[in-house]
Amino acid sequence: MNVLGIDPGLASTGWAILEPGRPPRLANYGCIRTNKSLTLPERLAAIFQETAAVIRENNPQVLAIEELFFAKNTKTAILVSQAIGVIKLAGVKAKIAVFGYTPLHVKMATVGYGQADKHQVEFMVKKILHRQEAIKPNHAADAVAVAITHLQHNPKLG
Repeated sequence: MNVLGIDPGLASTGWAILEPGRPPRLANYGCIRTNKSLTLPERLAAIFQETAAVIRENNPQVLAIEELFFAKNTKTAILVSQAIGVIKLAGVKAKIAVFGYTPLHVKMATVGYGQADKHQVEFMVKKILHRQEAIKPNHAADAVAVAITHLQHNPKLG
């Protein structure tokens, strides 16, 4: 049961496809980028369309997305929340299960420490996947961490 992990953002949305196993196999990954010159509705439409294309091309059975937990910048949080909404819509329209995980859940599942920084998460993603090289861009690495979190919360998949 392949998992599509998503690290949402308005400018850059990371995605990764993980196949369950010991270790999980990174099947594909990338980043959806939107142009700042587009209107907000146009950027959201692009995120929706690109997410739907990723789902069609990779055929995951599950979409796991990082949810907002707390944001210091309310304006940014509102924009990212809208991106999360269109990503979830793409999953629902594709008839795949959609799950959300807070950054705390992601850090606990990958690093074992809820206050871990991005570098620690990236290091552990490499270690969990038995990779020598880092996954770039970092939004894609974060998406892998979200997919790992889903697998950790659903051990029957691995």
